[in-house]
Amino acid sequence: MRIALGTIPFGTTVDEATSFAILDRFVEAGGTMLDTANNYPFWLEGATGDESEATIGRWLASRRNRDSVVISTKCGARPAVPGARTLDAAEGLSAGVIRAAIEGSLRRLGTDHVDVYWAHVDDRSTPLEETVAAFDELVLAGKAKEVGASNHAVWRLERARSLAAARGGARYRHVQLRHSYLRPRPWVRVPEGGHTQVSDEMLDYVRSEGDLTLWVYSSLLAGAYTAKPMPEYYDHPGTTRRLAVLDEVAGELGATRNQVVLAWLRAQDIIPIVGVSSMAQLEEIIVDVKLDDEHIARLDAPA
Repeated sequence: MRIALGTIPFGTTVDEATSFAILDRFVEAGGTMLDTANNYPFWLEGATGDESEATIGRWLASRRNRDSVVISTKCGARPAVPGARTLDAAEGLSAGVIRAAIEGSLRRLGTDHVDVYWAHVDDRSTPLEETVAAFDELVLAGKAKEVGASNHAVWRLERARSLAAARGGARYRHVQLRHSYLRPRPWVRVPEGGHTQVSDEMLDYVRSEGDLTLWVYSSLLAGAYTAKPMPEYYDHPGTTRRLAVLDEVAGELGATRNQVVLAWLRAQDIIPIVGVSSMAQLEEIIVDVKLDDEHIARLDAPA
């Protein structure tokens, strides 16, 4: 199942028993990829940012199934000031922070390595050479199998990969950004702090690189396709046209909007990250909907 399960609410707004049940069902259905971070969800009052990783760690320990799942976690956006609720206090990507952060994540997750380790947000105050070298150090030590960059501009991603290649080190092989079937109005700044929208340039770059995989968050727009009002910044003619085609294809396939969106993303070799807070939401996303070439062409056509 080429879907990553987003785990932001696990251990906070989704209690541990429900979190464990969702994880069990996801794996039973063929899911393997779990996406978390060392700061989820620090922005909630009373949370520290440990909760998501710690919940996954307790589940892994109780199920003894570490080798059957892919653990994706991140560093760089955890508050350096205890109790801070914004990214203004983000820890950054210095070598010292990265070394300390991986140890914290491994301890909470109860494992000796993670499968994909991400630079969660860009840090322009730390030399890129230092960050690249620190991530390479983790790969050499076996603490991370592969590394990736989240919320980075195309030129920063390319520069980091070039620096790593020049020193014969581990290159970012994954990039994580905000993306879905619907696109916000051009040049709009989305209100969610730290979110970086996929650009056409990034899509072109990923397609051109043979060793780079795109993961996308907010893939279902936090329920806006079906359950919540569409955010104002998606209010433009392109949204109207795309939703009309989305409904046509969903009706023909007997699928939901969400299922068609996920199928459309996967058809482009994109890994959608989908957060769920209930078993009903999980059951919807694990349905494997197949799009043929004609469906994809129609979905791609509206602008």
